[in-house]
Amino acid sequence: MGIDLTLLEDQLLQMSADGAPGRRFCEAIAELARTERFEELQTILPGIVYDELKGRYQLDPQAFVTEWRTLAQEMRHGFIQHARQRLTSLTRLQQASSAKSTPAWQEIQCALDAQQNDLLRTAFALELLELVEPAVARASHLRECVVGSPSSEDADRYLDEATRCYFFGLFTACAVICRSVLEEAVKQKLPPSLSRLIRTRYRNAATLGNLLHEVNNNLQITGIDPDFPRIANQVNDTGKKAVHQGLLSEDEARLCLQSARRALQLLLGQ
Repeated sequence: MGIDLTLLEDQLLQMSADGAPGRRFCEAIAELARTERFEELQTILPGIVYDELKGRYQLDPQAFVTEWRTLAQEMRHGFIQHARQRLTSLTRLQQASSAKSTPAWQEIQCALDAQQNDLLRTAFALELLELVEPAVARASHLRECVVGSPSSEDADRYLDEATRCYFFGLFTACAVICRSVLEEAVKQKLPPSLSRLIRTRYRNAATLGNLLHEVNNNLQITGIDPDFPRIANQVNDTGKKAVHQGLLSEDEARLCLQSARRALQLLLGQ
């Protein structure tokens, strides 16, 4: 049975609209402010909400009334849309601004979210629903990474994070973590004598590039597949590009992840 994501989104929006502050709520606040009865809200609203609204009202009473009347007309989807804008603003650098330039909806939402976080919860749910279909398409490009011997719990966690970053469109992060996967796996695979030599030579700060150089020069000692350094270096190069040269595309991230998984199979045996 298929899952109708559009239906899920519609149901989510309906539940959110039912729970969001409504038109009457906005009109009542505008009317109390217009008739200079703002203090009556103190016995109705949570303290933090009242303080936020009172501060804005005192800055410019006429503008406050106008803003709340406008909000009353936009209530059907306005708060949900603004919640998503606010969520985006949390992921970006914001220029400092005066209190007067802060949108009314943002002041109100900060106050409301301090109690229930329902608006942000809805914004996150909508964001995640939009990620489902692209994630499914990306997952279809991968196959299970079957190896003959385990590495370490850290390597497994790195691989998990790198793969999920790829699924959810965090392509640059995916490549950076792919490099960490191989670095951890190589360290676990090295013979004790070579491991001690590398720690001394690089003062406990060997990079993946350093490790691959040593592996390539000591293939007989390590017993690692000769093809491993070549494929692992491709991962290392893409990871360095992600760190130093800019954001990666989806194709670059996919190739990096696939190469990392193939390198792990060569390193750990199939």
